[in-house]
Amino acid sequence: MQQVLTAIYAEVLPILLQLIAAALGLILLRASEAARARWGIEVEARHREALQSALMSGISAALTRGLRGDAAIQAGIAYAHESVPDALAALKPDPKVLRSLAEAKFHQSSPLHYIGIDTAKPGVPR
Repeated sequence: MQQVLTAIYAEVLPILLQLIAAALGLILLRASEAARARWGIEVEARHREALQSALMSGISAALTRGLRGDAAIQAGIAYAHESVPDALAALKPDPKVLRSLAEAKFHQSSPLHYIGIDTAKPGVPR
């Protein structure tokens, strides 16, 4: 009886180890796919944030220099191309989409440059 159990054990053990290895491989594959999806989304979000920030910075700088309208929008787009080329390469936005984003940022920031806010300290002549 002992010999029969030893023979069965010798035959079943390699198969059992292969099944365990296959299950672990499948678990690792699923985990790596989930990690890639999550981190890929996070990287894309960082690129989007960087592009939005660069457009806003470029347009704000253009408005500060006295540019208005289309000139400020074009300056914002040019600044984005210079400051976040990796984000543009990763996202590959259509030029029309990039222009729409820049126009939205222009409309968000331009009212601030037209409002006459007095930032001088009280009692200090200009």
